[in-house]
Amino acid sequence: MKKITLLLSCLLIFAAGFAQTTSQPKLYDPAANAKEDIAAAVKKAAASGKHVFLQMGGNWCGWCIAFDKLVKSNDTLKNYLASNYEVVHVNYSQENKNEAVFASLAHPERFGFPVFVILDGKGQRIHTQNSEYLEEGKGHSSKKVLAFFKHWSPSALKPVAQK
Repeated sequence: MKKITLLLSCLLIFAAGFAQTTSQPKLYDPAANAKEDIAAAVKKAAASGKHVFLQMGGNWCGWCIAFDKLVKSNDTLKNYLASNYEVVHVNYSQENKNEAVFASLAHPERFGFPVFVILDGKGQRIHTQNSEYLEEGKGHSSKKVLAFFKHWSPSALKPVAQK
């Protein structure tokens, strides 16, 4: 009886551990070719009049996961982002630090993670955002995030005469 109880306990522990590892979101793909993904997003952005929003971080980063969860669970943020930006999650991890991509963007990792980079439809970096300034309490502020999205949207950067 003790062996059966021990076996069942081990199976439960294994199942719980497996469920935790498989249920965690995988926003960042260490095997992805970030340079190609960004180039494809820039091409789509140019064709649709959008900018490119690079969310840079890793699956190891709790703040990165929390930011993504906030945006996806808030209809206002989710819809504004989708209407104005092509989104690319750029991995930074032990498996792949994407050093050439980070270097080409003036090393945004210096601000910690997540860090956000906005590119225009030509692929030019127009802004790098330290996510610390979007925090409030123990998370990111929906109000600050929306303001950030709006301040760097394509329409915000058009001259007044073109609006």
